[in-house]
Amino acid sequence: MYQSSSIHESGDKPKIGILLSNLGTPDAPTKKAVKPFLRQFLSDTRVIEPPPPRWIWQLILNVVILNLRPRKSAKLYQSVWNTHGEGSPLLSISKMQKSAIELQLEKMAQGRFIVALGMRYGNPSIKSALSELESEGCSNIIVLPLYPQYASSSTGSVFDAVTEGLSSWRNVPDFRFISSYNKEELYIQALANSVKEYQATHGKPDLLLMSYHGIPKRYFDKGDNYPCQCCKTTYLLASKLDLKPDEYRMTFQSRVGVGEWMKDYTDETLKSLPAKGVKNVQVICPGFSVDCLETIEEISEENKTYFMTSGGESFGYIPALNDRQDHIDFLTKLLLKNSSDWTVP
Repeated sequence: MYQSSSIHESGDKPKIGILLSNLGTPDAPTKKAVKPFLRQFLSDTRVIEPPPPRWIWQLILNVVILNLRPRKSAKLYQSVWNTHGEGSPLLSISKMQKSAIELQLEKMAQGRFIVALGMRYGNPSIKSALSELESEGCSNIIVLPLYPQYASSSTGSVFDAVTEGLSSWRNVPDFRFISSYNKEELYIQALANSVKEYQATHGKPDLLLMSYHGIPKRYFDKGDNYPCQCCKTTYLLASKLDLKPDEYRMTFQSRVGVGEWMKDYTDETLKSLPAKGVKNVQVICPGFSVDCLETIEEISEENKTYFMTSGGESFGYIPALNDRQDHIDFLTKLLLKNSSDWTVP
């Protein structure tokens, strides 16, 4: 007589898979390791949208960029490697987040949740994370890209990779995708807590600069609402901190190429502030859930230099939420909220 081993048919409670995702990192801070990472990243059509035509971009990428950029990028990665645990800060801290969330979920629903970490580019991959969840028998899956504000080039790209990975599953799971959490109360509260704790030690600045990763302006013109979500987070955080309009400012960082990106630019703003009488500035990057190259090197080193050499007197970088307990508590509650009907006995 046939006996099913299926979770659905056996009467057992189905396991819920949690896929945490972030941008990713090269395996090592070397030219050899950075090159395939950049190839994968810059070949993503969500990241580099046409124009130029695809074949022209691939020619530029393989003939020019991948022969020049890896060496420079490797040096930048070397400057942050092993600064926040072993290896890449982004991966090291992401593993801490995974372990902390895993522990919280296990306390609340023993044996029900399986947490996997999958990076959009590099290792561990989204494909390997999905394979882990499949092997554990997860029939329900929640994907949480750790990008608070939705952008096609970040969150949208994770969605593409997840659906591509699930396309090979024989039994497709029930699937939920958290596309953003830019205005969640506990997320805003965690940001506010981090600012208050930093300022309790370092004092209040003339200006709190909220810097987000930039996107090309043409992406916004096509309908990407990422800048609007950044504005919402900025407004809510400023309100939570009781800041006056002249006490904070929103900017965008990390632009590359010659085209126009969303403004104001973080680097240009920091260069101009001292001449306007703003000598003491603190920077927070609400769009980065984990400290990484763009916060550790670009903000707290490169942009600090821009500000100080332009006449600034004091520059402070407020770390990302990382594995702060209030951040972990928020992410855990967000996952529980999105799985509440799956966890009912």
